[in-house]
Amino acid sequence: MTDDLRLYGYWRSSAAYRVRIGLNLKGLAYDSVPVHLIRDGGEQHHPAFAQTNPQKLIPVLQHGERLIRQSLAILEYIDEVWSDAPSLLPATARGRARVRALSMMVACDIHPLNNLRVLQYLEREWHAPQPERDEWVRHWIREGFDAFEALLADDPATGTFCEGDQPTIADCCLVPQVYNARRFAVDMTPYPTVRRIEEACLALPAFDAARPERQADAPAI
Repeated sequence: MTDDLRLYGYWRSSAAYRVRIGLNLKGLAYDSVPVHLIRDGGEQHHPAFAQTNPQKLIPVLQHGERLIRQSLAILEYIDEVWSDAPSLLPATARGRARVRALSMMVACDIHPLNNLRVLQYLEREWHAPQPERDEWVRHWIREGFDAFEALLADDPATGTFCEGDQPTIADCCLVPQVYNARRFAVDMTPYPTVRRIEEACLALPAFDAARPERQADAPAI
């Protein structure tokens, strides 16, 4: 692995999962720096990591002396810096706008409502028991996927992947969110297009290698 790129992440973080997929699609080698989100109160809260990201969130990509935060910003950064590799965004303005919109549906609308810190707050401040917290997650994933499925199924731009026949940032975002949906036992039957695209993505080595269970910091089964 190169010393030039370091990814601070966690094996089960869907935001870090997005970036792993993007790095793999671009063919970029990187060093993984695990940040355990649970152990010792969450290593993301430790002062050393807070200097890396004052938000105390992952992922963070270190490129030389530069630190890039937020998964969508990281994905666009690597796409621009390594522009000669397969592009993560379509060539047309319309296509790029659609891919960004789909990506933001996941990264800005679905995922934040079922992020770890939200669930911990519901438990700590509102004493919400586990079944209620799990149903909270399922509700917001279903709300998001209802719209995501409709936008995919009703648009002729949808191909093998979310936009055409080449994976984009939208697919980098979708696959980890489907992983989360399955983790929380969301019924995926109503989302045939989402399921078809997930299957096509996971058949690619870049997606397969990024799976949470394949990461070095994943617990042994």
